[in-house]
Amino acid sequence: MIYDIRHITTYAYQAPVSYSLCALRLRPTSRAGQKVLSVNVTLDPPAAQRTERVCFFGNSFEVVRLDDEHRALKVTATARIAVARPEPPAVTPPWEEVRQQAFGVHDLGPQSPAHFIYASRVVSLDEPVVAYARSSFPPECEILVGARDLMRRIWDDFDYDPKATLVTTPLGEAFAKKKGVCQDFAHIMIAGLRGLGLPARYVSGYLRTVPPPGQERLEGADATHAWVAIWCGPFDGWVGLDPTNNILVGDDHIVLAEGRDYADIAPIAGVILSSGAQDVSVAVDVIPVAAEDSPPTFK
Repeated sequence: MIYDIRHITTYAYQAPVSYSLCALRLRPTSRAGQKVLSVNVTLDPPAAQRTERVCFFGNSFEVVRLDDEHRALKVTATARIAVARPEPPAVTPPWEEVRQQAFGVHDLGPQSPAHFIYASRVVSLDEPVVAYARSSFPPECEILVGARDLMRRIWDDFDYDPKATLVTTPLGEAFAKKKGVCQDFAHIMIAGLRGLGLPARYVSGYLRTVPPPGQERLEGADATHAWVAIWCGPFDGWVGLDPTNNILVGDDHIVLAEGRDYADIAPIAGVILSSGAQDVSVAVDVIPVAAEDSPPTFK
């Protein structure tokens, strides 16, 4: 499947901003299961300086500096990406075996499970969350079977409610409310898995949505998304699970970045010099296209 993606973030500032320094993580990279055919990021107003880098986990990011006074900032990222994910493994090892393998690894490269076992900045290993996850992993249970059961239970037990949490809401609070959004559900699942000694990482990206029969797709109706990847051992590697929708990650999921939690891979983060508040809006379009050489959807 080939997709054209457009991700527009617009900031409106109450007072003039005299200086802005931001890190943009809006450039998808080619990785297992997807190939980036083209990508472009524009700013309005334009930046005085832009520096592209790659983080430890292999995500592309860009540091931008705006020196001129401005009352608004519009960041537009467009990309064309081909996605062809392999089928998930039919059989996986018992979770206890995978846990033992994870704690015994010597590799500390970006894909190593060693980086995804412990607590991170916004994923605390709260005991109530770990206890909740534990019931999905009886002795000798296959790791992917247990992970899918945990995913299903989160989908059953938690309500999707964009008003229930903020991006800064602690994981434990979202768990207690049993409400939240994809970021909350991913963090909760990751905390439960890591609390059992199972490596799990946070994945941000996009999910293609299909309008109801007879209705046109609304422009900008798609959104950024978040899900989980669990390490199933050195042979099977990483497998993606989407607890918000109770599905395995497939060709409708497009990866933007991967890290230990949201704090590692926030799409836009930085500082501004200003005295007022700000409003932010985000619009995302994910459009299937016929072929690599077809005209771009967005101009």
